[in-house]
Parts: sequence; C-alpha cells; structure tokens
Amino acid sequence: MTYCGHFAPSPTGWLHFGSLVAAVGSWLCARHAGGQWLLRVEDIDPPREVAGSAQAILAALPSFGLVADAPALYQSRRRPAYDAAFEQLRAADLVFPCWCSRAQLAGEGGLHRDGRCIALPDSGRPPAWRLRVPDVTVAFDDALQGPQRQNLREVAGDFVIRRVEGYYAYQLACVVDDAFQGITEVVRGNDLLDSTPRQIWLQRCLGLPTPAYRHLPLALDAHGRKLSKSERAHPVDPARPLPALRRALAFLDVQTSEVADCPAALLDAALERFDPARLPRLASRTL
Repeated sequence: MTYCGHFAPSPTGWLHFGSLVAAVGSWLCARHAGGQWLLRVEDIDPPREVAGSAQAILAALPSFGLVADAPALYQSRRRPAYDAAFEQLRAADLVFPCWCSRAQLAGEGGLHRDGRCIALPDSGRPPAWRLRVPDVTVAFDDALQGPQRQNLREVAGDFVIRRVEGYYAYQLACVVDDAFQGITEVVRGNDLLDSTPRQIWLQRCLGLPTPAYRHLPLALDAHGRKLSKSERAHPVDPARPLPALRRALAFLDVQTSEVADCPAALLDAALERFDPARLPRLASRTL
C-alpha cells in the first residue's frame, strides 16, 4: 500500500510553532516513505474558528517548503459523508439521542455510560447523539509512544458524535476523512493520543481501515503549558521561515544543513538524514 500522510489544522488561529512541528513531522514521514502528503482543514466547529485563519495557515505552509500533493480537503464541505456515517451507525443501533447536561453527568465523573440517560427526553430542544460504548479495551502500538491500552467505558464512556447544535464531533469526522483520503499513517501531536482509541473503535463500527499512528511530542512553554493557537503563543512568521523551520527540525532531533539558505534546501538536507525511528520518544518537550 502506498504511504499517505497528512496535516490537519483547525482554523482557530494562525500557524504556531506546535502546529509547524506537526506539519514538518508528518511531511518528513511521508516524503521518507516516498508517499503522498495531504492537507485537511478541520473546520467543523464554527464557534471556535477565527475568520481568515484557514486561508492564512494554508498560505503559510509553502513558505516553509511544505507543499501538499493535492488541494486541501475542507471538513465543512463534507457534511453528506458524515450524515451517511451517522445513518450507518443509527441503522445498527449504535447511537442514541441524549439530553443529559454536563452538570447532570458530574455525579458520574462527567461520563455517560451504558446508554442510560439521566435526563428525560425533551421534545422542546434537540438532543446530542452518543455512540454506545461497551466495556471494551482498545489496544494499539504507537510508533513513538509505544503500546497503548484504554478501556473505553471507563475512560470515554458513551461519547458524543453529533452535538446539540447539529455539528458533527471531531472523532466521527476524523475517521471518515482519514478513510476517504486513504491515510495510512497519522502523524500528529501527542495531545490527541487519548482520542485514538475512540477513533479506532469508530473505525471498527463503521468498517473502516485503521491507519498506523505516530504521536509527536507536544511543544510546551516555559510554564509547562501546551502551545495554543488560541493563546497566540509562539507564532511563526512566513516572511522569515528559516528560524522557525530550524527550530522545528531541532525539536524533532532531525539533523540539518547549516548552509541551507531557503526552506526547500533545508528540508531536502533534513530528509537525507531523516529516520522516523530516531524521532524523540517523548510525550512533551519544553521550548
């Protein structure tokens, strides 16, 4: 099978250093394998989106030498695909409507379990829709973080796949689009490691293939906090790409050329020395 990787930013702010690390790491893995590198804009949460940020992120990537092999896929245009997946789950009785609030679930540790709702149905407002989660443990080997095991009932419970507002949840959209784009390895930040068992379970429920996973260390600030686009922390400047690109490669322990004078040359030199097995096997790193 031909390798296919991707970078999938959410348009909640401008490109920051943590996202650049994920983009560079996924690009290197794809090019090292002689495969494709695709883009996906995860714009399925309009209340959190920052106007113009999707276009700004996509416009910035080529400045860092990161050029995709196809036009970006926008999740906001994929509603029919998510509707079809939802109907497949509903036809199999794997989802149910839920009117439970977070406050009502607080006494259950914030989790909804066994398909049992605390709140009664309310015809006056729309429900969220949850996936029925059995007492099952999902195990997988992450290429960097090692063997992983998670009991879905105890850790995630019956998780939401369609919100009250009608927006599809990240977990459902992600697995549908990974399959649609033919992604064979997901290379992303370690903050999403905990979501992976839910995605693998959804893949099984929908009969979709499960890609390999490689979760890169999170970039933390001096206070141990994750870099966040919404906090505007550590923005990268497309007009001066080399300093940030060198920092991103150093963060990933990738050797580069000191004499490279443009992003393309720097990435070419890095790719010659790149070995995915030598990426740091860390959960996080402080800048």
